[in-house]
Amino acid sequence: MKIYTITLNPAYDIHAKADSFAPCHENLATVTSREAGGKGVNISRALYNAGVDNTAVIVVGTENCSDFYQDIAHLDTICIEKEGRIRENLTLHPEGAPETRISFRGFAVDDSILPAVVEKLRVDADTVVTFTGRVPDGVSMASVKAFLTDLQKQGAKIVLDSKSFTYQDICDVKPWLIKPNEEEINEYLSCRVTDLDDAEKKAKIFAQGGVENVLISMGAQGAILLTAGKCYRSAPPAITPISTIGAGDSAIAGFLSAWAKGKAPQDMLNTAVAFGTAACLTPGSRPPEAEKVNEIFIQIKK
Repeated sequence: MKIYTITLNPAYDIHAKADSFAPCHENLATVTSREAGGKGVNISRALYNAGVDNTAVIVVGTENCSDFYQDIAHLDTICIEKEGRIRENLTLHPEGAPETRISFRGFAVDDSILPAVVEKLRVDADTVVTFTGRVPDGVSMASVKAFLTDLQKQGAKIVLDSKSFTYQDICDVKPWLIKPNEEEINEYLSCRVTDLDDAEKKAKIFAQGGVENVLISMGAQGAILLTAGKCYRSAPPAITPISTIGAGDSAIAGFLSAWAKGKAPQDMLNTAVAFGTAACLTPGSRPPEAEKVNEIFIQIKK
């Protein structure tokens, strides 16, 4: 079995703390971490920590890639270089106030990046390909859907987690797995999902559209998995999160980790929830720690 994670739009995730935050004024902050990031990179790191072999396929900008390469040196990677800079995401964590995030634009790509990625992949019926994160400016949705459909024709199972897609786009691709959160479900279906019962109803809409596995995360409420016409539920123990960035990516990694080991659907969902919850206990976008995943897994309520 092969798992590829694709990151067309990577970033440096920079986190800083401040005593307070005042818009339109100078704010003094201290940088606490600067890490290579991107949704596919986050999935690969979480899989690596879980001992699951995978390859991260990443497009990087040549102007500031040296630190990025250093941060991902432990991963099995295929990197495609482009002129320009890797974008930077600055998250400011003021004391006692909501975090503020500023995202800077990075290098430019166009539709030609997709054939360049295909050339690097060796796909068959035992391959999973994750396509996550926003589609970069300059890359058309038509080209992305053709790219994913071609991989499916070669046998690949597609994992899709991207705000760039509409509900119709998802139905056109018919991925093997999607993992929207509450906010994304609301955007896809122009609705308001408030609890797990609502999530189950909305998951059935995606299943009717051809998605094989629908995993919807609802934060502290837990998550549902709709597969083969049956819905499973899982609720995590209460925690005090340090950072929620990358939690959804870790949940995908948890699902794939359990699936790779031949686990039943309930265990796949529970593992996804354990990974996602444990990721909230690490700073920034760092992957969940194995000990925390195990501790949370045995506390999960079905």
